[in-house]
Amino acid sequence: MVERPTPGSIPDSPGSYQFRDSDGRVIYVGKAKSLRSRLGSYFQKNLPMRTATMVNAADSVEWIQVDNELEALMLEYSLIKQHRPRFNIRLVDDKSYPFLAVTESDEWPRAMVMRGKLKKGVRYYGPFGHAYAIRETLDLLLRTFPIRTCSDNKLERHRKLGRPCLLFHIEKCSGPCVAEISRADYDELVKKLIAFLDGETDEIISDLETRMLEAADSYEFELAARLRDQLGSVRKAIEKQQMVGNRSEDYDVIGVHGDELETAVQIFLVRKGRVVGRRGFIVDRVEELNDGELVDKILEGVYAEEPAMGYPKQVFVPSPSSDPELYSAWMGELRGSAVSVRVPQRGDKRAMLETVTRNASESFTRHRLKRASDHNSRARALNELQEHLGLVESPLRIECYDMSHISGTDYVGSMVVVEDGLAKKSEYRRFKIKTVDGNNDFAAMAEVLERRLRNYLADREKPIEERGRFAYPPNLIVVDGGKGQLSASYEVLEALGLEEEIPIVSLAKQFEEVFVPGQSEAIRIPRQSEALYLLQRLRDESHRFAITYHRQLRGKRMTKSALDDIPGLGPARKARLLKEFGSIKAVKKASEADLVALPWLPDVVGQNVWSHLHSA
Repeated sequence: MVERPTPGSIPDSPGSYQFRDSDGRVIYVGKAKSLRSRLGSYFQKNLPMRTATMVNAADSVEWIQVDNELEALMLEYSLIKQHRPRFNIRLVDDKSYPFLAVTESDEWPRAMVMRGKLKKGVRYYGPFGHAYAIRETLDLLLRTFPIRTCSDNKLERHRKLGRPCLLFHIEKCSGPCVAEISRADYDELVKKLIAFLDGETDEIISDLETRMLEAADSYEFELAARLRDQLGSVRKAIEKQQMVGNRSEDYDVIGVHGDELETAVQIFLVRKGRVVGRRGFIVDRVEELNDGELVDKILEGVYAEEPAMGYPKQVFVPSPSSDPELYSAWMGELRGSAVSVRVPQRGDKRAMLETVTRNASESFTRHRLKRASDHNSRARALNELQEHLGLVESPLRIECYDMSHISGTDYVGSMVVVEDGLAKKSEYRRFKIKTVDGNNDFAAMAEVLERRLRNYLADREKPIEERGRFAYPPNLIVVDGGKGQLSASYEVLEALGLEEEIPIVSLAKQFEEVFVPGQSEAIRIPRQSEALYLLQRLRDESHRFAITYHRQLRGKRMTKSALDDIPGLGPARKARLLKEFGSIKAVKKASEADLVALPWLPDVVGQNVWSHLHSA
């Protein structure tokens, strides 16, 4: 447990503080108006259970002074993002929501459905609850704004073919690949689509109605019919966006519902008076928070990085922030203009908050049904592993290793990581075997473990701020195989002096037997137990990860060309050389004089090509 700092050593000023465990890991980050007052509160009697657990797990505490509360808030967020402390609450997307995106930075901008990390040069709309909702809306809009939806590769392919795809023939693409539309006209289409998605619909509807009537008056009935269909599509698309306010209103509404362990968060995004998207999170409440502090953490998680739809003018929350002025000032600085954070008391905004809260309640009910089985099974698995393997502590971090090769070629190893019973893919590692010749799984496994653990020992000696991801030991190592793999791996632990610190076992495939050092007989974990199921999943994941890397290396080796790695011969020159001679065989038959005589190939490169192909 961390010792209380001398009261006089803690400054009475704003700042951020960090609790660290015995390995130097940051396990909690907080902020305070007064560091002295806030840190003193952690060393009182009768702390809340989760706070007491954190203080007991901590080995030291440190702090950073800043000039004001706003700087303390921003520093706290950056430290949480950097260290991902286990005792800070986390906002986890309950799904990867899709966006409608327009790639403005492309030569010919494209409309598409996108998920995942936001990219520069792309304008986003949403997120939406379902991808099909975006596709239906986009399908309606393409009848009026026929910009491309195809990939860059498909665009280039049809450009080379000189003929457009089916979408052009059904009037859902303007055919930029075959120059059926000028750049200026295409840019105007993109501009109008973006304006429509931004909520500026009246002008577009008025323009379509005017053009339709003019076409009818001029007896251009086919054109008038097309414009009529486009007008109908636009109106249907508008109907899909619920109108909840006047055109000048940009705001977000946050609803929450949960229990003391987790809370579901739903956010409805309103721009120009229309609901244009929604987001959902599950908050893992690993620290003690009142309602106002929970709202603060949600605001930090949602708005610390600019959302796809930008910062709203107002944010409506279910409970008052613990410091409304601070969070309004912080969001105002991010937006560049004033932002109001408040609880709606009556009228449409209050009704909207109630609707969003009902969505959060339904989301939490679905999550709780899943959580009930998931949390219990993970806890049982870790407890059963500790019991069956006789471990001193529950294996909160498990690393599993596997090898993959074909007859000793493209030899690779994998390390996959499970923390608290869940895969942590950001910690996975791949190893290319460097010191083993031929087929020797024992030696290869020993090399991989030695490299990983030597990194751990080296990192352990560094200052805390310079440590890498290998700096912390696993609570359990699992190797794929039987007694041989276990013996080779255990020898590595003994050589490095880690055999007492890090437990190790092996899992044999044939009978799903678990071997431990010093015991000739395998440990038979019950076949229906959560512990064995966790080990099997871990073993299978390490095998998948290893074989995927092996196939990548083998694929690169098998597709390697005789013209690779020649100084001065890049991809463009290589392609032109093959085009000139027709095949690598023909290039090999060419004389050095023939290669040097090529007007577009520098003499020294021609000589390098001839020397490389005739060196064997």
